[in-house]
Amino acid sequence: MILSATLSKPTAAVREAFGRDIVRVRIAVRATGGEAAYTAELFTKTQVFHQKLTAAELDDFLAAHAGTTFRACIERTEREEITLLANKKGKVTRLSKPIRADSGGTDATLPPGGNRTKAYLLREGVPVPFLVRLGVMSAQGKVLAAKQDKFRQVNRFLEYLDDILDDVLAARAKAGESHPLRLVDFGSGKSYLTFAVQHFLTEIRRIDCEITGLDLKEDVVAWCNALAAECGCTNLRFAAGNIARYDGGAPDIVMTLHACDTATDHALDYAVRHRAKAILSVPCCQHELNAQLDYRRRKDDRAAPFAPILKHGIIKERFAALATDAIRAAYLEDAGYRVNVLEFIDESHTPKNLLIRAVRKANATAGTARAEAERLMDALGVKQTFASLRADGS
Repeated sequence: MILSATLSKPTAAVREAFGRDIVRVRIAVRATGGEAAYTAELFTKTQVFHQKLTAAELDDFLAAHAGTTFRACIERTEREEITLLANKKGKVTRLSKPIRADSGGTDATLPPGGNRTKAYLLREGVPVPFLVRLGVMSAQGKVLAAKQDKFRQVNRFLEYLDDILDDVLAARAKAGESHPLRLVDFGSGKSYLTFAVQHFLTEIRRIDCEITGLDLKEDVVAWCNALAAECGCTNLRFAAGNIARYDGGAPDIVMTLHACDTATDHALDYAVRHRAKAILSVPCCQHELNAQLDYRRRKDDRAAPFAPILKHGIIKERFAALATDAIRAAYLEDAGYRVNVLEFIDESHTPKNLLIRAVRKANATAGTARAEAERLMDALGVKQTFASLRADGS
């Protein structure tokens, strides 16, 4: 039984097949009361579309698109991982490898009653040392009821990372880079995600990597370093410092999870200036624009057309947060990144549920994104830190 499938590397036939430019498809089994059913996520560069499939429909979908509409397809069953690769002439190569029972991989478990659980990258039932130590899992690998949301959040982030890893590795190979994959987590805090990424890359993907977590609180940093030593994470270190003043070299991937307000902007600017190959950012506490949008106290009237939005506090706050992230996404596009703004995790689990994912393009060209963002800021009469940091375009 297929548990998950990922299709990537679209061909010219993708628009005719789907009516839009799909760049990746991710399919996972979902729990039901009867026979197997699947959820498919179809990604364009800027949007995600969802589709439900039966097992028979999944077979038809893969038969129609694996190796044809998409040149690469990875299928996972309970026992093996199957990779289909097609070259430009249409020749398809099939590779398979067994999935070890203790790998913590993506195969799903079968609970009592026959319903399958979601095929997480970190699998429930397989103890993960840092999750046990952080109180997310029991020593037997059972996820505690109070930590189910955190477990889903961690796995969701790893899925988004896994989606862009091949692009990052390909860019490193093209540049002839052989040093370990370098990641920096700005505002790492208690570091659930930092440890999760280390475990995923080291134990599951078997990628040689070096990971640094940066946080302002020295006691938290000391605690995380002690935990890393306890869990045997020799390629993971934490340091105390301010994102705006950090200078730790050029990372391949920059991560930020809930770096507060303009700290996210400084992290994004660091990533761009050091030509990071990928960025995964979950912004938080976007106060900067919100504080500038009090149209009733301003001498100019540029924000007046937005009065119906700005006069209600909660709507104004959400509007300011969305405008902030739209500006950030635009300036990342202008800096040569392919950008997706995605739902990080269901809003019932966390109100800060947008993730900005950016992958540096091999041949970046100037576009209209910055001009669009500038017009938005001008219409609102506001300034935004990432835009200001990127003003010189370096």
